[in-house]
Amino acid sequence: MLGSLLLFLAPAAYQCLAIYASIHQARRQRSQLKPQSTAQGVSILKPVRGLDPNTRAAFSSQIQQTHRPFEVLFAAGDETDPCVPEIRRLQAEHPETHICLITTVVEAPNGKVGALMALARHARYPIWVVNDGDIVVTPEYLDIVTAPLSNPNIGVVTCLYRARGHTLPAKWEAFGIASDFMPSTLVAQALGVREFGLGSTLAFRAADLAKAGGFAAFGDYIADDYQLAKRITALGKRAQLSTLVVETALGEATWGGIWNHQLRWARTIRASKGAPYSGLFLTHAGVWIVALLFLRRPRLAAALAMLRIASAYTTARFVLADRSARRLSSLAPVWDLYAFAVWLTAHFGRTVRWRDKTIRLDKSGRILETDTAK
Repeated sequence: MLGSLLLFLAPAAYQCLAIYASIHQARRQRSQLKPQSTAQGVSILKPVRGLDPNTRAAFSSQIQQTHRPFEVLFAAGDETDPCVPEIRRLQAEHPETHICLITTVVEAPNGKVGALMALARHARYPIWVVNDGDIVVTPEYLDIVTAPLSNPNIGVVTCLYRARGHTLPAKWEAFGIASDFMPSTLVAQALGVREFGLGSTLAFRAADLAKAGGFAAFGDYIADDYQLAKRITALGKRAQLSTLVVETALGEATWGGIWNHQLRWARTIRASKGAPYSGLFLTHAGVWIVALLFLRRPRLAAALAMLRIASAYTTARFVLADRSARRLSSLAPVWDLYAFAVWLTAHFGRTVRWRDKTIRLDKSGRILETDTAK
């Protein structure tokens, strides 16, 4: 009986903490006052490549900001990139906004960081916002994510995100993001973890990044968002999770592609976090539900299942406003079985797939070698 209780207590405690963290974040969102726009200018730095299901909406949303002044700087690999016509269209339709397109990037093992290094040379304002190419935001986005930087103790502001899947495999991954990854970010904040940052949004002072070594300091790491937050918070500042939720789109059409994507994330987290990654299996409640059923403890299994589903539902409904994830919340224990398989596989190897490239990492997450698929 004691062994069964131990199998229940650790994952149950984590789910309770996730529920608490979600409720706390939801209260922060409800009590959020309209941010006071600052006079400081903002440069949005956007490395882009190819077209995503919501590219047009994502790019347009960056331009429609209430904050003044601001500029949007795009970096594409070359003029033949399919996203370039969309950027040219924005330049023609919004002559009142400074929209810059750069097609010559800096060579770096991490191509995204190489693009950011090139963009940094053209940025005119003291506040920088970096977000992924497929992120859709609201008109108040810049006001909200830069407002916390008025506090000198805050070095980085990041955002949770809601994913929209456009295929069945992508919908499954989107559900996992909402029911697993987003709650883990909320728990990290609740536990006081300082060095976290998501590619959905990283808002920071250009001067702080310069003190931390600039983008070049982590140009050979795969987890550029984590490394940026880690270096700025190492200056004695902290990361702040915004109350704003942004949106992204997932268009992967194959189950194999989703697996490779999840495995890349897992191996990136393992390389970045080191030993703590090994303890993540405790968060996969579905595995422990199966174990409790095997040990003939159906009541404990049912109680843990209810906590797990409540955690997924609370985050989806009250924090992310994600209707799809809310409807699927009863499948959260099933997702855990999938996530456990990814977690286990991540221990056996240090290669990841990123778009058309195979990347080999060292134990700290540095990129050792990159091979492009023929």
